[in-house]
Parts: sequence; structure tokens; C-alpha cells
Amino acid sequence: MYDFVVVGAGPAGSRFARRASEAGHDVLALEQGRVGEPLACSGHVSTDIWEFTGPAARDELLQNEVYGARFHVGGPGSGAHEFYKREVVSNVIDRVGLDRHLAELAREAGADLREEHTVTAVDESRDAVAVTARGPDGVETHTAKMVVGADGPTSRVRKALNLPEPGELLHGVLGFDPDADPQDFVDVHLTAPRFFAWRIPRADAGVEYGLACPPGEQVNELFDELVAGYGADIEKRCSGLIPVGPPDVVTTRRGLLLGDAAAQTKPFTGGGILYGMTAADHAVRTVDPDDPRTLADYEAAWRDDLSTEIRLGHLIRKAYSLPEPVQTLGLASVSGEIGVHMDRPTSVFSLDHLKKMLRP
Repeated sequence: MYDFVVVGAGPAGSRFARRASEAGHDVLALEQGRVGEPLACSGHVSTDIWEFTGPAARDELLQNEVYGARFHVGGPGSGAHEFYKREVVSNVIDRVGLDRHLAELAREAGADLREEHTVTAVDESRDAVAVTARGPDGVETHTAKMVVGADGPTSRVRKALNLPEPGELLHGVLGFDPDADPQDFVDVHLTAPRFFAWRIPRADAGVEYGLACPPGEQVNELFDELVAGYGADIEKRCSGLIPVGPPDVVTTRRGLLLGDAAAQTKPFTGGGILYGMTAADHAVRTVDPDDPRTLADYEAAWRDDLSTEIRLGHLIRKAYSLPEPVQTLGLASVSGEIGVHMDRPTSVFSLDHLKKMLRP
């Protein structure tokens, strides 16, 4: 019997598998396809990402360094309000490469990570969990003390355990222009209903374009308008769901959710790589597979760390739907040098940011 069966080997699942294995637990991780495929997530992350990787990862995965963002109330060609730092704000990375790197770290730590294994059933009993998966060698059932659902926005584990859904699912579209762009600013357009669109230069790797909004809002048409405004030649395109708003409960007697499955994401950007891996670390630290009562400690730990950030993120997102004149006035009043961390909305109240705001 395994201590944990982890379903999903994205950043949150692989992080949990790695850290749980390092802690001495017997871990099986199952990934539906090949790790990192298909791509359905932006490669724009905070510099904190390297705290979760191996020492050589930055040299292998880094594509560009970003120093700020230009916010537009209108589409391409509209006026911009710049926010910047004098040091690197964020990084653009090889997103598929990140997933593969984190999965390899999990394997090196001792996790049995198997690709092309589709979980078809999860049956929770009082003393164990049975996870059935279809792989290259047929159907197998694995027994574990606990199951970890890190299998994305439409989590099969979440459904099998009868856990509540995320508060909202957004529809996101990504497209990639192969032409090199060495700029060090991203562009954000507050033109998508209840969310935004973006342009991220990836240096020699080209340019990433993206847009997200609630389903039913003609996402693809809005995306086409965005890239046409920039005259971009999109060679690769993908889409996916973005969960926003974690449910009140993400655990059962012998199961827990991580990452997108638990909607551990930033409401104001949809990103969840750092939040999901942070929650994974809390889970490994607090959960004893022999004592289901410790799952309550996980619920408390990750919420204590992230719930305030998520609440403030919801407030920031409300500004995306304000009337254009109000958005323009607000952006103009606070643009300039900042001291904000892109994963921590509470940093708006930091001493560093206040000093930047007050600087003449």
C-alpha cells in the first residue's frame, strides 16, 4: 500500500510527490498524458519560481526577464500606463520544460511517477483509497492511505470525492508568434469582459498572447481581435480552463486537493503555479497519511498563508469591470515605480511599495 497516490503531475502534483518522497513517504504519481502536454498555461511567473526548482533550472528554462507592465484600457495602439521596478519583476520561462523539470525532481526524490496513466475511478473507504488507472499495460488498481488530487480545473478526483467545485471557471486562450522580441515589459489590456488580455515577449522564443474571460463571451473572437491589432502571426494556439475561487472544503477523510483542482489560484491573473506548490509544501508538512485528522491541519495551513492574498486578488479583479474613465483615472494616479510582488497583493501595503509611491 502506498502512502499517497498523486493524480496529476503538473507543478503542484510533482512538488508534492517530490517533497513527500523526500520526507520518507512511498508515493505513486499518475499523469494522464505526457508531462507538460498539452500546454494550457502561461509561462509568465514571479522570480520566486527558482526557490522550487533545482539549481540548474534557471539556465535551462529562463526565456526573458521582465521589469514592468504597460496597462491599456483599450486595445493595441491605445495609450499605456506603465508600472515598473528597477530590478527584475518577473520571468518568462519554458512552461512545458518547467513541468518536466519538476517531474524529474520528483522521480529523483524516489517518487514512482508514471506518464500516460488515465485515472478512471477513485474509491474512498474508511481505511484506504483505491485508485484505478488505465495505462500502456492495461487497467490497474492501486491502494493508498491517501489520494492527492492535483489533476486540474475539471479534477476527476474532486468529482469522485464529492468535493465542491471552484467558484468560477474562466476560459483562457493562448497563442504564440515565433518572431523574436527582446522587450522587457509585458502589455495588459483591460478589454476582455471581467478579466484581461496580455502580450508577453519571450526574447528569442517569440511572443505569447493570451486572453481570458467567463465562458460564453466569444473568447476566440476577442483573442483574434487582440492578435490582429498587433499584426501577430500565430503559429501555435491552445486553450484551457482557469479555476477561480477555492471552495470551502478541499479535503475528505482520505483525500486532498492541490493546485488548480483546489482553485488555489490568483483571482486577478489566474496564475496558480506558485500558490499550488506552496500549498503542496503545506500538505507535506502537515499531513500524516496514517492519521486522517491531520488533513484539517492542511486546510488551516494553506488558507492561513493564502486566503488574504486571494481575497485581495478578488478586489483587484473587480477593477477590471469599472467604467473606462474610472480605470484611466485610477491607472494614471498610481502608475510609475512600484514595490509590489506579483504573487502577493498584500505587498501593496508594504513599506517598500509605499516608499516608491511617495517618491517625487
